Amino acid sequence: MRDYIEIAGKTEEEAIRKGLEQLGLDRDEVSIEILERAKAGFLGFGSAPAKIRVSYGPDKPDPVPEPAEADKPQSKAAKPEKKADKPQSKEPDTEAEGAGTETPAPERRERRERRRKPKAPAPEIPDDAPDAVPVIAPAPQPDAAKKARPGKGKRKPSAKAPDPPQAEPVPVPAEEVDDEKAQAIRAFLSGLLEHMDCQAEIRVFRPEESRYKVILEGAGMGALIGRRGETLDAIQQLTNYSVNRNGARVRIQLDAEGYREKREQSLQNLARKEAAKVVKYRRSRTLEPMNAYERHVIHTALQEFPGVNTYSTGVDPNRRVVIAFDRENA
Repeated sequence: MRDYIEIAGKTEEEAIRKGLEQLGLDRDEVSIEILERAKAGFLGFGSAPAKIRVSYGPDKPDPVPEPAEADKPQSKAAKPEKKADKPQSKEPDTEAEGAGTETPAPERRERRERRRKPKAPAPEIPDDAPDAVPVIAPAPQPDAAKKARPGKGKRKPSAKAPDPPQAEPVPVPAEEVDDEKAQAIRAFLSGLLEHMDCQAEIRVFRPEESRYKVILEGAGMGALIGRRGETLDAIQQLTNYSVNRNGARVRIQLDAEGYREKREQSLQNLARKEAAKVVKYRRSRTLEPMNAYERHVIHTALQEFPGVNTYSTGVDPNRRVVIAFDRENA
């Protein structure tokens, strides 16, 4: 379970902004869950602020409850009763016997004489005899005992679940194209970058019949990418509008410094992580607002994930992806 904080604000966006400022993190590094949506009310009555939960940091294992005192094993085993230091004589005492049953006088006399007789002396051992060495049986070795037991060999490594397949990036052709659409793309981007005082090399590829992939290479590409790729998305939208005014429509995808592939990989990892939480806790989770392309990446990444299904809710630019728990396929 990750660390989290709960933030309230007039709107969801204000609460998210407060949470990110408080943690000093970006949206890509946290997970946001809307606990309560904002209510406007009527004439100031009945209004309620929005409340969100911002999760951050690595996943931590859930705390294991400590066993009750009754379940704890006793620290000290019950000590066995101590045996008597000297074994009791098998022959009953004369006086003790006399207390219960009277013993005849001749028998008592014989017993007294038997006790008074001296014991036989121990046999003498000559000085030149070798010292007797006690024979001690060797203690069983733990390794040998383990080997003797059947089925107690080395532990077999537990079978780990295979990692989900990683999405492979779309291969880009090695050769550039210079057809009519490619020339229009280069002409528009050259003029736009000149007005933005940015210098970049424009490379146009055609991986599919009606799709063009444009890669910008050069220094200072961070200004063209912008925060979370917003500037890059705006340039891509303007390029599509300018090139598709005349002739057949094509789809143009703009990339700089491999940002698109990195963003796709980040979104796929986020989708799998959130889907695993949905299956574990059996609760739906709503992701942060995304554009149409990013939502498509989330839907595609979880298309074959067992136990969840996805759908979009809201209106752009605040349209979000909801990862819901699917009880039938869980």
